[in-house]
Amino acid sequence: MPDSITAIAAWPARCRQKGLGRRIGYYRARAGVAPSDSTQAKAQKRYHSIMKLIPEIQAAHGEIQTLRRTIHAHPELRYEETATADLVARTLESWGIETHRGLGKTGVVGVLKRGNGSRSIGLRADMDALPIQELNSFDHRSKNDGKMHACGHDGHTAMLLGAARHLVKHGEFDGTIVFIFQPAEEGGAGAQAMIDDGLFAKFPVDAVFGIHNWPGMPAGHFGVTEGPIMASSNEFHIEIKGVGSHAALPHNGRDPVFTAVQIANGLQSIITRNKKPLDTAVLSITQIHAGDAVNVVPNNAWIAGTVRTFTTETLDLIEARMRKIAESTAEAYDCSVDIRFHRNYPPTINSSEEARFAATVMKEIVGADKVDDAVEPTMGAEDFSFMLLAKPGCYAFLGNGDGGHRDSGHGAGPCMLHNASYDFNDELLPIGSTYWVRLAQRFLAQGK
Repeated sequence: MPDSITAIAAWPARCRQKGLGRRIGYYRARAGVAPSDSTQAKAQKRYHSIMKLIPEIQAAHGEIQTLRRTIHAHPELRYEETATADLVARTLESWGIETHRGLGKTGVVGVLKRGNGSRSIGLRADMDALPIQELNSFDHRSKNDGKMHACGHDGHTAMLLGAARHLVKHGEFDGTIVFIFQPAEEGGAGAQAMIDDGLFAKFPVDAVFGIHNWPGMPAGHFGVTEGPIMASSNEFHIEIKGVGSHAALPHNGRDPVFTAVQIANGLQSIITRNKKPLDTAVLSITQIHAGDAVNVVPNNAWIAGTVRTFTTETLDLIEARMRKIAESTAEAYDCSVDIRFHRNYPPTINSSEEARFAATVMKEIVGADKVDDAVEPTMGAEDFSFMLLAKPGCYAFLGNGDGGHRDSGHGAGPCMLHNASYDFNDELLPIGSTYWVRLAQRFLAQGK
């Protein structure tokens, strides 16, 4: 969509918005005690002994972990992922996988075909980092000042590389697997950029799948649901235009500050009085700016914020009411308004069939007790939604654990996404790679 590239600049707020509505518990933190290598190895063995992981993937853990930590140490922001994309492409090429560079500017696509099967599946990972100064002190901390992999895209990329490695070396399947390494998820709509650049026209797939690590969810547990799993992301900017005056003589002007406050109060009524109670939505005013002197009523004031919904109908209602309330309130106080409403990312809506299928594969790997197949949706947003508008598919969560994995990490205990102390949990690498492999194999086998 036209406005999708213009995204909210203050992305660190998304670390809070991306928390699951249903608290799955943070667990008791291992207060400041960094586990030794032997402790880590024992913990990893404990996690993996209860799962049906692919032995060859487990054996390659060290290689894939090195890739993950290399990517973590060299983070790149949206549409700047040149070194990351080159590493991904060179790695795929070294394994003999057909590789295409430069899709959506810095995206990479790998294509692996076996047999005569006509079915094809897309597996997607995001590659970009965030404009955050990392606080961790471990050896693989960011070497790029002011940039950090604080959302785990380094881990997503590594898990998909681990799956690609296994499938080309050991995998048995009949059909086509398209490995999609996407740029610019963080506010840049890289998914849409790849689609606009011919992703699905050049590399057709019957369905596409994505996954995101989730701090606070037990390590190795999965969460998925049919229908909406993440909300749309939209932003609004309202400029209130008045007439300035001396603060001691307000009758000589038209006060945009007072008007802005009335508009802000009025907008909250949309959620409580206009939206249906059963329709989920968030309208948060996050910025109010006006003036710079205590004795001057300024000419202008500004309001900005975000709107999150799971349906277009609810979003249409909120935007229409927002415009009417702002315009009529401004008119009542002899001011005028300029309203800009940007629809950045649509809601992420899973296809029912693909969500059920993904849940079945998850349960096969980790057991039904570790899969929440009706996980509560979150009001965070994700540009994988563009791919799900183009193709059937499913987006899911993979638990990142309680934070105890962060050797030499800053702070103690769990750490949410978009936080300067975050790190991806390497225990997930063989779990995620096994999921991708089994998902692809089972999906392609359905066509026989």
